Amino acid sequence: MHKIGGYIGRSVFGAILLVLFLVIVLDAIAAIIDQLGDLRGDYTFYQSLLYVLLTIPGSVYDYMPLSALVGCMIAMGSLSSSSELTVLRVSGVSVSRLVWFACKPALWLIVFSVLVSEYVSPYTERWAQSHKGILMWGDERTLASRGGLWHREGNTFMHFNVVQAGGILHGVTLFEFDDHGAMKQSTFASRASYLSGNWLLERGSITIFLNNSISSKPFHTKKWEPELTPKLLRYLAVEAEDLSLTGLFEYARYLEQQELDDGAYRLAFWQKCFHPLAVFSLVLIALSFVFGPLRTATMGFRVFIGVVIGIAFQFAQNLLGPSSLIYGFPPIYGVLLPILICGLVGFTLLYRAR
Repeated sequence: MHKIGGYIGRSVFGAILLVLFLVIVLDAIAAIIDQLGDLRGDYTFYQSLLYVLLTIPGSVYDYMPLSALVGCMIAMGSLSSSSELTVLRVSGVSVSRLVWFACKPALWLIVFSVLVSEYVSPYTERWAQSHKGILMWGDERTLASRGGLWHREGNTFMHFNVVQAGGILHGVTLFEFDDHGAMKQSTFASRASYLSGNWLLERGSITIFLNNSISSKPFHTKKWEPELTPKLLRYLAVEAEDLSLTGLFEYARYLEQQELDDGAYRLAFWQKCFHPLAVFSLVLIALSFVFGPLRTATMGFRVFIGVVIGIAFQFAQNLLGPSSLIYGFPPIYGVLLPILICGLVGFTLLYRAR
């Protein structure tokens, strides 16, 4: 029985890795083409290749559900087409045992993808974004119209062209408003650094709006005291879906304290929490189809059905998740509903195939 489990496990493991590799390669090619429109300044084609390479760990996490679904269909479907599964079942191996043999390698890959999303992709994504921003915008005395980051703290709106690791900002613009929504002053600094618990703005100017008059004065250095810290800026520098679980929780709590909308970060938090369950539910769907409706189907048809189901699942999550932010129901429901439906369908079909 151990040899049978190892044989099935290797088949499923290899198929999932092959599908994951092919999907990531196609995604990387599309990303390189997309980056061609951003080439400017020191951001050359070779720098864009480095940028795409650094975003691959995040792609491993994103495409694991689809790869697990299609990979399981390919591996188990191949065993079914060659009548190996039939021989095993006739020999007394139950469907539940075969399902467990196929799920074991998928579970290991789920653990691997979770570790990548927690300890690798947040750092590579952050470095990729900051490196690209420095090459494209640097300390330009304008807002990066196609890049940069916006943030609000109280009545102050902030824009940073580039957020660099270690508490360094490039191209800092601050807009301060009064309680009636009128702008009091704007500040620009080429650079800001975090030293000894304080921010220091460097090489900038302040424009003051007072009594229908405008005055401006330059400064070499100026102290700046927001509640924003380099640790929080690490979370701001990347998209919510690219943050780790701890980063999502901490930044969502900070936004809540500032009375800002934290819905996108709460949603991303629940999506990451239930990501292993999402992959497992798709694996169940794949196995239930192999033992049930697609038992005699061709390999090409199985792959087609797997891609369709994977896209439909992703579409459902992308639709229900943001809908929770619009209509006000808890994001956890929007995340869990597609997972529960897939899991229920998978368990039902497998039960009938026993």
